[in-house]
Amino acid sequence: MTLLSVNAGRARPAEYTESASKMTAIDKRPVDGPVRIEAPGAPGVGGSGVAGDDVCDLRFHGGDDRAAYAFAREDLDRWERELGRELANGSFGENLTTLGLDVNGALIGERWRIGEDVVLEVTGGRIPCRTFGGFMEEKGWVKRFTQSTAGPGALLRVIVPGEVRAGDPITVVHRPDHEVTVARLHRAATTERTLLPDTLAAAEWMESGLLALARQYAEKYGRAGH
Repeated sequence: MTLLSVNAGRARPAEYTESASKMTAIDKRPVDGPVRIEAPGAPGVGGSGVAGDDVCDLRFHGGDDRAAYAFAREDLDRWERELGRELANGSFGENLTTLGLDVNGALIGERWRIGEDVVLEVTGGRIPCRTFGGFMEEKGWVKRFTQSTAGPGALLRVIVPGEVRAGDPITVVHRPDHEVTVARLHRAATTERTLLPDTLAAAEWMESGLLALARQYAEKYGRAGH
């Protein structure tokens, strides 16, 4: 399991973005050399945990629960075939492009060591937004990405900060005792809401937005989710 690239983006204007500033940093490109990654601060206040990477809409991006975003090269390749276009590392706005790692099958709370020191923890999956749709310029992209079996990629929290670089090995160093994967949580939050109460088994590790959604649903409909 390998880190193929570390990707960062700088803010630039775009009419399609949902941010109040009309700026987005979704266009991320591979960075040469070591890149510092650390906890950026509370959600709504902190930006990206990846040095040199901008966050333009703190409502939905950035903060300790969403310090970085990982996407598998295997899933980019799958989308390449489906869309009939080349997708370079970083094309989906991911900070970390991986190879050989089951990103969407990762458990919420699973921890990955990257290189010698850095440890990251899985907190959830990406919920696609209008900015992503506009950036991709594909008709119906948000719905298409949401419903795809390829998976959403993983949001990450920084447990041990440090430097990462392309080529670093990735090791799964901890898996919690539950069955809530990134893919399952994504389905629960989007297309199969009745699964939401069951995802609370991973409440200790979930990113704050998804956790609030699961709790609200469970309070309204009960733990059984009916």
